[in-house]
Amino acid sequence: MLYKNIFLLLGSNLGDRLSCLSLCLELIEEHVGTIIKKSSIYETTAWGRTDQPDFLNQAIEIETPFPPTELLSACQNIEKKIGRQREEKWGARTIDIDIIYFGDKIIHSNELTIPHPRMTERKFVLIPLTQISPSFVHPILKKTSEELLKQCRDELLVKYFSPQRREGAK
Repeated sequence: MLYKNIFLLLGSNLGDRLSCLSLCLELIEEHVGTIIKKSSIYETTAWGRTDQPDFLNQAIEIETPFPPTELLSACQNIEKKIGRQREEKWGARTIDIDIIYFGDKIIHSNELTIPHPRMTERKFVLIPLTQISPSFVHPILKKTSEELLKQCRDELLVKYFSPQRREGAK
């Protein structure tokens, strides 16, 4: 069985952020499932703890044979392969993979909450998500990605990042 309408948000703010995102996409294709859509890459100020480097973020839609908890485990394995160390909440990281939606499933467990509980507060989630799926409906709030973005009060800057502008280039 293939699960569809799975949306992930990728983020990186340590090392060569663009290479981390690229490697993450490769590993998702190899170990998790098929990437159906990818948003542009956006550069964003760190949320929660602003005393760290800016993030590169990208939303993707995938199809996967894994149910939610197995998907979480596979994503955490990819994070480890790319060097993620979970030392502090909202701390800097080489890669972060968040499950935003798993189709229309609603999950509240100790290890996983879907839809992502703070997605509606974060433009760095909603802007790339709206780019790839503006009409996807939040299964609890019954609002589209586009509607959620219009209602979001987050004022942190989210700007398009051109991959041609390599890390460290002037």
